[in-house]
Amino acid sequence: MTCQVTLLGHTPDPDRIVAAAARLCYSDIPAGLIMKEQDPSSVESLIFHLRRSGHHSPFEHASFTFSLDGMSRVTSHQLVRHRIASYSQRSQRYVSMAEPEVVLPPTVAAHEEGKELFLNEVKAAHSVYLKLVEQGIPKEDARYILPHGWTTSLVMTMNARELYHFFSLRLCRRAQWEIRQVAREMLKVVRREAPVIFNIAGPSCLVKGACCEARPCGKPFHSIEELLEEE
Repeated sequence: MTCQVTLLGHTPDPDRIVAAAARLCYSDIPAGLIMKEQDPSSVESLIFHLRRSGHHSPFEHASFTFSLDGMSRVTSHQLVRHRIASYSQRSQRYVSMAEPEVVLPPTVAAHEEGKELFLNEVKAAHSVYLKLVEQGIPKEDARYILPHGWTTSLVMTMNARELYHFFSLRLCRRAQWEIRQVAREMLKVVRREAPVIFNIAGPSCLVKGACCEARPCGKPFHSIEELLEEE
């Protein structure tokens, strides 16, 4: 199962909002007038300048809300470590885990014996879960038997500044494979709605031209296209 990423909503005209917020800092006219007077080329050049100069607070005025469906709880536990965000997650206390649904890692899927062992254990754990619930054990307690790779769904909202930070960490080749996959799909959808803000985003090797990791992978990204097309 692959996590499905859907953009539920976002700040209208995010590129123009960010640019107007930045211009207001140095202007004596209201942001509403600034918005009307902006042309696309000036928005693009200003946002490029903001990124390069480190003036990142205007990016906080553009927010994006995602539906993330089918990720494992392994990955959702990593995701919620990004604290400058809002989350609503499907509850295993109240929602019955009626079917055995887990994320199967590619390395396990490619290993015939390992895959069989993995799926058999998933089915066994799920069978115990159902029996416990049938015997009157609360779902919130029966769920303790379920695998860490059980699927979940959540809604997440982040502003553009935090998304930059998120992408810098989670699109690095050293990040765990599933959260890299989720981050890549998120970047694809926000680029469609805010092409100037997210013209370039990702790990430091791509954005800054140099790796910031203590242990570089030795395989830097050279273009945004390379990053987005990676499997």
